[in-house]
Amino acid sequence: MFISSRGNEYFCEIDEDYLTDRFNLTGLNTDVQYYQYSLDMVTDVFDLDCDDEMRDQIEKSARHLYGLVHARYITTTRGLAKMLEKYKKGDFGKCPRVDCKSGHLLPTGMADIPNVQFVKLYCAKCEDLYNPKSSRHSTIDGAYFGSSFQNILFQVYPALVPEKSIARYEPKIFGFKVHAAAALQRWQDKRREEMQGRLKIAGLENPFSLPAESADGDMEEDDDDGEGFDGEGMEIGDDAVAQ
Repeated sequence: MFISSRGNEYFCEIDEDYLTDRFNLTGLNTDVQYYQYSLDMVTDVFDLDCDDEMRDQIEKSARHLYGLVHARYITTTRGLAKMLEKYKKGDFGKCPRVDCKSGHLLPTGMADIPNVQFVKLYCAKCEDLYNPKSSRHSTIDGAYFGSSFQNILFQVYPALVPEKSIARYEPKIFGFKVHAAAALQRWQDKRREEMQGRLKIAGLENPFSLPAESADGDMEEDDDDGEGFDGEGMEIGDDAVAQ
């Protein structure tokens, strides 16, 4: 029932024997409300007579429980094989990057803890992450897939690791490549602006210059001290000037 629901296309079906093995569910009873009722609902043995509000709460907890078990199951041999089939068929979508030539994506989480990040899609060609296109998928908890799944998959099936995409977009004007010096200048200007912004936040907009009044005052004092002395540091009198 859970897999057939709209918006759950990223999930694979968990084997019943895996769900009924208590060892595989270790620790989940503290993370899921109405744990036993939720497990009964996931395994299709739920027969509690309750009101609609209570049933909605149990169904919500059952979906959460299934997601947490799913993150563990897809790292097993059987789970990896099922997710591999979905990956080959492109069930998770294709990379939007042009140079990846529609490479298939894999769902992944940014964290293994629930309610931290929504699911992302990983491209093995450009090794980057993307948001799901559909709003039905963009709100799935990333913890239901975990942060290690895609790496384990390619460790187990190394032949499926695609060739890395090294092609890069080259900016051109009327068919001519933009000069490298111009690109470097833009990069330097951007870094200079970032540095000035950080200095401004720290209250050090121009830490290497002296205040103007202080510098002028020092010059005037130096001029006053220098009057009345010759090159050897001797005082010059009126008679010496007359000569």
